[in-house]
Amino acid sequence: MDKDILKDLLVRLSKGQVTVEESLERLKNLPFEDLGFACIDHHRGLRRGLSEVIFGAGKEVSDILAIMERMVEQEENVLVTRLLPEKAKNILGEFSDSTYYEKSRVLTLVKHPINVSGRGKILVMSAGTSDIPVAEEAAITARFMGNEVATIYDVGISGIHRLLNHRERIMEASVIVVVAGMEGALPSVVGGLVDKPVIAVPTSVGYGASFQGVAALLGMLNSCASGVTVVNIDNGFGAGYAASVINRT
Repeated sequence: MDKDILKDLLVRLSKGQVTVEESLERLKNLPFEDLGFACIDHHRGLRRGLSEVIFGAGKEVSDILAIMERMVEQEENVLVTRLLPEKAKNILGEFSDSTYYEKSRVLTLVKHPINVSGRGKILVMSAGTSDIPVAEEAAITARFMGNEVATIYDVGISGIHRLLNHRERIMEASVIVVVAGMEGALPSVVGGLVDKPVIAVPTSVGYGASFQGVAALLGMLNSCASGVTVVNIDNGFGAGYAASVINRT
C-alpha cells in the first residue's frame, strides 16, 4: 500500500463511500503480513515510496505466487528480480497481465498506474553489449519507480568517440547510471564530464583476471572522478533504486 492508495481510502471513508469496518479490513495487515515462510512488508510503500521487491533467485514458484497474491490484494504493484525464464512462465500462467523481461530476468505486475514523478531524466549507460542485462535491470527498476528513463548502450572506452557522440544527451540527464565490466573505467570517464550524480555498477563480465567483477568494482571504488558512487557487482536493481531516490521531487 502506497501513499496514494491510503489517501484515497481515507478520502472515501470521510465521504462515507466505505465503512469503518471495510477500512479496517484493508489496513489490518499493515505493517506486515506473516505467511510463515515470508513476512511481507506492506508498509514499505508508505515508508520508502516503493512496495517490497521480490528477489526471485532461490524461491519456489509457489512461494513467489503466494507473495504476489497478497501484494495484489493490497493493490500493490509487483516487481520480481532475478527470475529465471522457466519460473516466469509459470507465473505468467497465473498472472497473465504480468510482463517478463527475459534479458534482465525481471517481471513486473502493474495493478495501478505508475505516474512519472521524478524531477528529471535518469540515463542508464552500458560500456558493452554484454553489460546490457544489468543495465536493463536498472532501467526497468527506475521506470517502475516513476521515472523517465533513457538508455545509451555499448559506448565503452575502447571506442571513446562513441561516448562523446552522445554528450548532449548525457548533459541533459539528472542522474546517470553507468554499467561496466572488464576494468570498469567508463564511470570515471563519465564522472569527469558531468556535474550530476553518477552511480557506477560493476558487472561480472570479463576474462579471468576480472575475478567475476571484482576488478571493475575496485576500479570504480578508486575512481578519480568526484561524485561517483558504486553499488555491488551486477546490482542493476540497486542502482535503479538509488537513482530513483535521488531523482525524486
